[in-house]
Amino acid sequence: MSPFRFDNTYTRLPRLFYSKQGAAAAPAPKLVLLNHALARDLGLDFSGMDDAALAALFSGNALPEGAEPFAQAYAGHQFGGFSLLGDGRALVLGEHLVPDGRRVDIQFKGSGPTRYSRSGDGRAALGPMLREYVISEAMHALGIPTTRSLAVVGTGQAVYRERPLPGAVLTRVAASHLRVGTFQYAAAQGDPALVAQLVEYALDRHYPHLKNEANRGLALLKAVGERQIALVTEWLRVGFIHGVMNTDNVTISGETIDYGPCAFMDAHDPTTVFSSIDHQGRYAFGNQPRIMLWNLARFAEALLPLIDEDGDKAVELATAELHALADTFEAGWLAMMGRKLGLSGSEPDDRALCDDLLSWMTEARVDHTNTFRALAVDGMPAGAAFAEPAFAAWQARWHARLDRQSGDRAAAFEGMRLANPAYIPRNHQVEAALAAGTAGDLAPLHRLLEVLADPCTERAGLEDYAQPAVPDGRAYQTFCGT
Repeated sequence: MSPFRFDNTYTRLPRLFYSKQGAAAAPAPKLVLLNHALARDLGLDFSGMDDAALAALFSGNALPEGAEPFAQAYAGHQFGGFSLLGDGRALVLGEHLVPDGRRVDIQFKGSGPTRYSRSGDGRAALGPMLREYVISEAMHALGIPTTRSLAVVGTGQAVYRERPLPGAVLTRVAASHLRVGTFQYAAAQGDPALVAQLVEYALDRHYPHLKNEANRGLALLKAVGERQIALVTEWLRVGFIHGVMNTDNVTISGETIDYGPCAFMDAHDPTTVFSSIDHQGRYAFGNQPRIMLWNLARFAEALLPLIDEDGDKAVELATAELHALADTFEAGWLAMMGRKLGLSGSEPDDRALCDDLLSWMTEARVDHTNTFRALAVDGMPAGAAFAEPAFAAWQARWHARLDRQSGDRAAAFEGMRLANPAYIPRNHQVEAALAAGTAGDLAPLHRLLEVLADPCTERAGLEDYAQPAVPDGRAYQTFCGT
């Protein structure tokens, strides 16, 4: 009996949105990781299956009852250039019904070529799949909306990049895989009825409370915009850099998706870029809010026929909504920084207080995570940089701001500790765990996952996990893994 309870709705859309097919056979599948906590949360019982059966299931060699594997078609602006795309190495098995009423996509990543592979092999290497598992689960523990990782299986087959690498399949769980790029794909067909059909599907799946709105296109733009604002604001809170904010990686549900060249900042610097393919810094840490709004503008373009039949009026309405969303981001960013600094209420100087701290952090090259965490402990961080007059002057302004608000400092610091994690996936720790894992030693990976599962509680013996890498003169780079 299948542990999944599939009820598939996406395949009821027109066939141009997807292509049905199965996964490529894995010659020697082996279970590497199974997320038992997530399985329990999804109401999945694998207790009757041994590792061999689980490996067959999560490699695609033995499809569960009710699965209808398909690759999705979509489009996207990739580094600003528009392309027709699709799942080149992924298959959605189906939509699993969770006992609490949620509906989630179960997707394989690295399961072989599809009709959208564009000469790619459709496979994935073990290292990048372990990376997505670690980072997505860390993001979940940080309270950031994200796709989740259910399992990683080695395929027993090499994939060829710069050199042969062990192959793997990741099983990803998502509220859905609807993207801004899905709507761009529908709009590119030149038939507004297709966009309308997709809007109805998105409302049914993610925003049923908007079904009675008079202008559903505008309502969907606003709702998706608000979720993207909430998401990117959280990325900024923890120093996360997505690395590839193309429109095909912007989910309608508001979840973080695609952990390819992502990374976390050590030293605070808004120009930080890790992705090896982001040569112009388009997706640098500090550019993420601007790109988010740019992506939402592309979403608005796809929705224009649904916003108003009069093209000029549709542009006017969409533009007004985008300006409102920019204001919403500003308010959300200030609220997030207020949580990081223990502020309650608002004062006219709050924006300058936040900006001045971040400017000093950039100039002093202090660690993003540890600086905010040190402020959250007692407001008096130690270290040479914090003895500088510039920081002392800022700190005096901050303390005066805290003294003007209701409540004592202890309560403010307690709230700050919930907003400012002690542990993030430090890049050097992630790389070390992945290197060991791909070599067959999963102990460092399990230890890292254990630390990251409770990011805001400092624990004795974990000091190394809270420290940035020792500078060695080399620039850290991440890769998309394809």
